[in-house]
Amino acid sequence: MSHHAPDFLEVSRRRFFGQSGLSLGAMALGSLFARDLRADEADATHANPLLAQATHLAPRAKHIIYLHMVGAPSQLDLFDYKPALKERDGQKCPEELTRGRRFAFIGGEMQLAGPRFRFDQHGESGLELSELLPHLGSVADDICVVKSLHTNEINHAPAQMFLHSGFGRGGRPSLGAWVTYGLGSESEELPAYVVLLSGPPGGAGTSLWSTGFLPSVYQGIPFRSSGEPVLFLGNPAGHAREDRRQVLDAVQSLNRIQLDEVGDLEIATRISQYEMAYRMQASVPDLMDLSQETSHTLELYGASPGRASFANNCLLARRLIERGVRMVQLFDSDWDHHSGLTKRLPEKCRDVDRPMAALIRDLKQRGLLDETLIVWGSEFGRTPLRQGIDGDGKKTDPGRDHHKDAYTMWLAGGGIRGGISYGGTDEFGFNVARDPVHTHDLNATVLHLLGLDHERLTFRYQGREYRLTDVHGNVVTKLLA
Repeated sequence: MSHHAPDFLEVSRRRFFGQSGLSLGAMALGSLFARDLRADEADATHANPLLAQATHLAPRAKHIIYLHMVGAPSQLDLFDYKPALKERDGQKCPEELTRGRRFAFIGGEMQLAGPRFRFDQHGESGLELSELLPHLGSVADDICVVKSLHTNEINHAPAQMFLHSGFGRGGRPSLGAWVTYGLGSESEELPAYVVLLSGPPGGAGTSLWSTGFLPSVYQGIPFRSSGEPVLFLGNPAGHAREDRRQVLDAVQSLNRIQLDEVGDLEIATRISQYEMAYRMQASVPDLMDLSQETSHTLELYGASPGRASFANNCLLARRLIERGVRMVQLFDSDWDHHSGLTKRLPEKCRDVDRPMAALIRDLKQRGLLDETLIVWGSEFGRTPLRQGIDGDGKKTDPGRDHHKDAYTMWLAGGGIRGGISYGGTDEFGFNVARDPVHTHDLNATVLHLLGLDHERLTFRYQGREYRLTDVHGNVVTKLLA
């Protein structure tokens, strides 16, 4: 929503700043770029808010692909095997394990629920993974499985926002917005931050790629893998590209006059985004045309040109990274398995196992894995307890409730130590037993790998400095290669 002050207020502001010799644009930029830019650097950034920025540290990664499984997969059936839990499957849970613990929905008598699938060791590292992830097992030596994640929020939307913005309610910038604010872009033809969906977004919706209080130029741009790639990008019927250029030149000249007068950074955003949209009209159709890929590559991912799928989105993520996009975020839906776990979890794993392993292989083959950080995970995990009743009233195929106190994510590429399992949980998977990793620690580590100090990447808003990790977070150095 845009708010415009009355004309007499605009005039008095202009007169005040003109007579006082102050530049409103310079003041705004001083707030936005707190990294002591020289005058020429500030001018360049004003002209292009997504200009590539110097990093605080030597970066290990230049790009990030973030794979978010919306709804929270069961770590106990995929990554964190618990023999003791399997042995006591169906038994009453000891009260001391649940006393004082918060659950989202489960109640009544608590029964333990052991893993439903076989686990095997993979690669030279012997990394232990579920039988549902055979393709991921083939790249086990490239991934780092973190089994000691924990978070603050127990329900989906707040936990999704907490993971991606460091805060359990809306209004804060997302991880992708912070990354593009801190690093800028390497591409002049595509947005710095692209979002790809397979199914509906999480309960937090567009907040997951929002800029919050950062300038809107750092917003994630949703691309679609079928139909019109970006909504409203095409020209109206009967209008040629030359017509669009003529109209755009006229609009941009008016915008620059307004920018010079009031220095509003959102006008600078509008100018740069109009130009980006014009360039994208030429670059996006070529990018989205997966038929350009070899049959071998399409088979590797399980991709089908023209369809909307997680496999297509993984292949598109590689193509975006190749073209200089800084951050690509994939959201895959339907991982919220409160019941029907033995049927629904294998179905979802069949959707994602091949393409995410292919993404690692493909990037590695092209020499891009070392400079691309891949993060896979979700907002929280699932309980070691049974939940859910089938239609016949029997718990023949139960599921698991939300669990915030201990869960698993994995990372690969971009400076990560491959072939390791980090952290651990107790014998039933209720609590972190060693090497805890809080959500803020994860985000601090991600930023560190990109060359950004999470304590120095700040933005002043409403009188104080904000950052992604709030006032917490430590880099988990043992994850680094």
